Amino acid sequence: MDVVSRNNVTVQGPADGRVVVLAHGFGCDQNLWRLVAPRLAETFRVVLFDYVGSGRSDLSAWDEARYGTLDGYARDVVELCDGLDLRDAVFVGHSVSAMVGVLAVATVPERITGLVMLVPSPRYIDEAGYRGGFSAEDIDELLASLESNYLGWSAAMAPVIMGNPDRPELGAELTNAFCRTDPDIARVFARTTFLSDNREDLARVTVPTLVLDCARDVIAPPEVGAYVHAAIPGSRLRTLDASGHCPQLSAPEPTAEAIIAFVRDLPP
Repeated sequence: MDVVSRNNVTVQGPADGRVVVLAHGFGCDQNLWRLVAPRLAETFRVVLFDYVGSGRSDLSAWDEARYGTLDGYARDVVELCDGLDLRDAVFVGHSVSAMVGVLAVATVPERITGLVMLVPSPRYIDEAGYRGGFSAEDIDELLASLESNYLGWSAAMAPVIMGNPDRPELGAELTNAFCRTDPDIARVFARTTFLSDNREDLARVTVPTLVLDCARDVIAPPEVGAYVHAAIPGSRLRTLDASGHCPQLSAPEPTAEAIIAFVRDLPP
C-alpha cells in the first residue's frame, strides 16, 4: 500500500529544506501541529502524517496485532521514511510518539539523524526509584473508564491533559480530536501507550536529541523529562514555561522556536 495514502502524508515548505517530520500523539492527528508547522515550513521541509487508525489515515490498514505495541507505530515511521526516501530527517515526536521516534531511529539511523522528544514519557507508571506520574491503580482506572465509555472519558480527560483551564477552547479541541478516533482503535492505542515501558531503549539513541518538556504537565511531570535527558547520552533538555501536555497548541511560538534552534544547530 502507498504510504502517502495510507498515512495521509502532507508536505509543506521548500523542497531543498532540511526535512522535519512531525508525529502526533495518542488520540490526535496531524491537525494538532497546525500552529507550529507553518512556522517550521518557512525554513524546513515539513512532513506531516497520521498513524494508521488516526485522522484521515486508511483505517482498512489498521491491525490490532501490529498496533498493539509501539513497534507497529515505529514501522509506520520507518515505512514512511523509506517510501519518501528521506535522508538526514529530524523526527519530532509528541508524547508517546517520542518513544516511537526512539524505536524508529534505532532502525533507520541513516534516515533520521536528529530527534526532538516533545513532552516524552518512557513509562507512565511509578515504581521504586522512578516517577512516571501515575500509580498502577491510576492507570488501571484510566483504562477501565476509557474502555467502558470512551466519549465520556474523552470529555473528562482531554481538558486535564491539555491543562490551561483558563483557555477552555484548547481542552474542547483535544476532546473533539479524541472523539474523532474510532473507540475500538483508541482502546488499543491507549493500552499500548499507558502500559509501555521504553526506559531501556533510551540508551540506544545515538543521534542528537532535544528533550522538550513543560514546566507544568500532569501527564509527563518534570522528573520524567529529566530522566529521559539523563538516559540519552549527549541529549539537551529545555523546559518550556508552559502548562499542559500539548504545547504545540498552548504555546506554539516557543515550541516552534525551540525546534528551529535545535535543527539549525545540527550538522548539515
